[in-house]
Amino acid sequence: MDLRLHEIFERQREQAPVMARTTAAERRGRLKRLRAAVVKRRPAIADAIHADLARPRAESELAEVHHVLQEIDYAIRRLPRWMRGRRGRTQLFLIGTSSRLHIEPRGVVLILAPWNYPVALVINPLVAAIAAGNCVVLKPSEKAPATAHLLASLVSETFDEREVALVEGGPEAAEALLELPFDHIFFTGSTSVGRKVMTAAAEHLASVTLELGGKTPAIVDASANVRTAAQRIAWGKFFNAGQTCLAPDYVLVDAAVEKELLAELKTSVARFYGESEAERRASPDLGRIVDDQHFDRLVDLVERSTAAGARVEIGGEFDADTRYVAPTVLSGVTAEMPAMDDEIFGPVLPVLAYGDRAEAIAVVRRHGTPLGSYIFSREKRATDELLRGFPAGGTMVNNTLLHYIGSDLPFGGVGASGQGSYHGHHGFITMSHVRPVVRQREPALARVFFPPYESRLFRFAQRVVRWLE
Repeated sequence: MDLRLHEIFERQREQAPVMARTTAAERRGRLKRLRAAVVKRRPAIADAIHADLARPRAESELAEVHHVLQEIDYAIRRLPRWMRGRRGRTQLFLIGTSSRLHIEPRGVVLILAPWNYPVALVINPLVAAIAAGNCVVLKPSEKAPATAHLLASLVSETFDEREVALVEGGPEAAEALLELPFDHIFFTGSTSVGRKVMTAAAEHLASVTLELGGKTPAIVDASANVRTAAQRIAWGKFFNAGQTCLAPDYVLVDAAVEKELLAELKTSVARFYGESEAERRASPDLGRIVDDQHFDRLVDLVERSTAAGARVEIGGEFDADTRYVAPTVLSGVTAEMPAMDDEIFGPVLPVLAYGDRAEAIAVVRRHGTPLGSYIFSREKRATDELLRGFPAGGTMVNNTLLHYIGSDLPFGGVGASGQGSYHGHHGFITMSHVRPVVRQREPALARVFFPPYESRLFRFAQRVVRWLE
């Protein structure tokens, strides 16, 4: 065990009861300091992410800085109301009592964050944890080192380490942290690592929130505005070079509009990133793949899929030196091809044609429960049938990605795509324990149910209860 990590944890465990007693004003003060620190480093955040991912600064501003500030502001405005809890209703057996739900922090929280959105996926859960009155240890991904270093500076200058601490390092640091008895673990990443996190949490009976991924489908039915659908799918897919857990992983399109959709996808890619391969490669609006391992995986996926019969409609170009993967659309894909085996997590978009909605639903269900799903249709009946056809963490109709932004909406997966949710009040509750407190007044109706059970009073009470059922 790393003695430094153990020291951080023990100091936070000692501080946790103090944090639990903080007022709404004190917690809002911490959130305001966090906001000021983010605003102060606004340009530096975009620069650090660009150094790690070559991501366009405009995308970082939208997906990281703006969303983080929105989450902080939302929590600051509503925190006093969240902390008040609410009264419980008095039912028959509880006549003579009053009840209230008390909202309490979980204690010491570990947040394990990924590299693909290396600021938002650290700070957004941190906002929820602070609002709920927890102490927090943050572990950003080593795959985004410039951003991790910037966050370490931000956290150390903003918080006492007894309240919020950031630990840099690789997988060995994460494994060491998972050996400690945290009260709650919040993990964002792959399903395979999520299983390891859940196993480690079980050793200490820690509660967990798992934000994972899966093969998120985009379904385009025959009634859809195909041009609009293509533009929104292309934007959602190629944003951050496809390295988004909510990106459309593949498209299921009604065979009647397949050719039209493929043509519009080509048009959208050309409009967004350039007509020629040379223009797309030089585009400042396309990010790069995070490391050689992921780059090689994507090259192999495209090569094996085309060998199995898929056709490259656009893209299919790679540059190992810069880890460039062209925005790529594959047609003629079947559910058995390599492109459909696992979450792609890159700018490669398989397109599968279907004959009827039952066939499309069967394909989605075959590939597990996704974190998200996108339905493009102008018919309510078709949309409702698809919504009923398969579960998903969340769904957006006639667009992609934007449901993630809503602070009023819970964001999270189900089944293999995760468990638990956050954003806004949902994050506050995730990072809290809701404790019911019942106060008994005199006289107490419950005494009519005390032994002896053959008494006339007990038998009378039984008859009254059955009459009221």
